Amino acid sequence: MAEQQGKPDNTRIVRRLLLTVVGMFAFGFALVPLYDVFCDITGFNGRFTDGQAAANTKTVDTSRTVNVQFITRVNKGMPWGFEPEVNSVRVHPGETKVVNFLANNPTGGNMIAQAIPSVAPGEASLYLNKVECFCFNQQPLAAGAKTAMPMQFYLDPEIPDDIHTVTLSYTMYDMTENATPDALAAIAQPVN
Repeated sequence: MAEQQGKPDNTRIVRRLLLTVVGMFAFGFALVPLYDVFCDITGFNGRFTDGQAAANTKTVDTSRTVNVQFITRVNKGMPWGFEPEVNSVRVHPGETKVVNFLANNPTGGNMIAQAIPSVAPGEASLYLNKVECFCFNQQPLAAGAKTAMPMQFYLDPEIPDDIHTVTLSYTMYDMTENATPDALAAIAQPVN
């Protein structure tokens, strides 16, 4: 009996280890939304709030010019063609610009897509204001159809002087299986 008092209680150790594993697993899941919030707040990793900016009422700073580059890609398995109408534009901070992005659905079926933006350098995302963007909503496109999708933006005149180039990248994802009711309704309407 004296020997049993000296042995550790394995049940207690196993419970603690299981609780630790479950806690680590839960923490791993919590990291993704916490990281997203961190990136949205700070603009870190080129992420920014995707909300629509108010119309530009800022004064244009004609003494400076910033080169804004556009990069597009489609996610693996996404059959669409997707490209900017122009690869870059020169913008004075405070000046509103419109750039069209061209998409085509070469498949035989209707599809719905969503573009996810990213900005580099990350600090520039705090100064990029999109007034109108196809990335705000899912984009329905009928089989074989082509479309031009506008993006209207301006750079805040407070953008730091050391930022001379801003790269805006969009990745297009197939959302057909997870489409919103509005996107599904739009694709179902006949085109006149």
